[in-house]
Amino acid sequence: MSRQAVGFNGMSRREKAVRYVLLALVLPITVGPFLWQLSTSFKGAGEDIYSTTPSFLPEQPTWGNYVEVANTIPVWDYIGNSLIVALLTIAGNAIGATLAGYALARLAFRGGKLVLGLILATLVLPGEVTIISQYVTVREMGLADTLVGVALPGAIGMLNVLLMRAAFQAIPKEIDEAAIVDGANAWQRLVHIGLPSVRGMLSVVVIFAFIGAWDDFLWPLIVLTDPDNYTLTVGLQYLNSAFTANPRVVAAGTMIAFIPIVIVFASLQRFFFRGVEEGAIKG
Repeated sequence: MSRQAVGFNGMSRREKAVRYVLLALVLPITVGPFLWQLSTSFKGAGEDIYSTTPSFLPEQPTWGNYVEVANTIPVWDYIGNSLIVALLTIAGNAIGATLAGYALARLAFRGGKLVLGLILATLVLPGEVTIISQYVTVREMGLADTLVGVALPGAIGMLNVLLMRAAFQAIPKEIDEAAIVDGANAWQRLVHIGLPSVRGMLSVVVIFAFIGAWDDFLWPLIVLTDPDNYTLTVGLQYLNSAFTANPRVVAAGTMIAFIPIVIVFASLQRFFFRGVEEGAIKG
C-alpha cells in the first residue's frame, strides 16, 4: 500500500483528521465557558439561567446588564486606571526586557552568567514569596496607593528578558561581526540589526505584559486603598457584593474586562505567531 507523500510543511490526511478531532475536543473546553458567560451577560431578568435545560441563546436579549454595571461602579474610571497600569508595564517590558535581553545575548561582560543565573532563579520562586518585600519596597519609595506602585513590580518580567535573549541569540553572529568591522557600536547594532529581527518576539512580550497587568488582582488589591485608584479587576468585586443574586450583571462586568484583551491579541496576532517561531533570518 502506497503512502501519501508529505511535504516539509504538509501533513497526511490521517494527521489532519487527528488534529481536527483534537481541536473539536479542546475547543468546547476552552471557548465554551467564554461563550456561556457572554450569553449570560445578555440574558434578561426573566430568564432562568439555573434551569436543568438552560438555553444558550438569550430569549430576551438586552444591554441592560452592561448599563447596570456602568450605573453601579465607575467602570470607565477603573478602565482608565487599568490602561495606565498596562501601558506603564508594557513600556517597562518593551524597553527593559529588550535592553537586558540584548546585553545578555550579544554583549560580553563580566558576571553575565551570574546575572543569567539570578534571572533563572527568580522564575523558580512563586510570586507570593516576594510579595511582602515588594510591598515594603513600594511603600518606602512612597508609591503605595498609586498606579505607578501597581505597575512597578511587573515593569520588567524576567521571563520576558529570557524570551528577548533567545530571540537575539538566534541572529547569526556573523552579522554582528560584519557590523563591528564597519564601525557600528552596540547601540547601532541593536537599533539597525537586532530590533528589526525580533519584532515578532517583542509582540509576544507586549501581549504577555498587557495580559499580566490587565488581569492582575492580588497585587493591586494589596497596594491600593483609595477606591478612586482601583483597577478594573479590583473594582469589579463590587459587583459580586452588590449583585450576588444576579450573575447576569457579574457576567457583563467580566465581559467588559475581557474585551480589551481580545482587541490587543487580535491587533498583534500576526506578530505573535511570528514571534513564537522567531529565529531564522531570511536573506
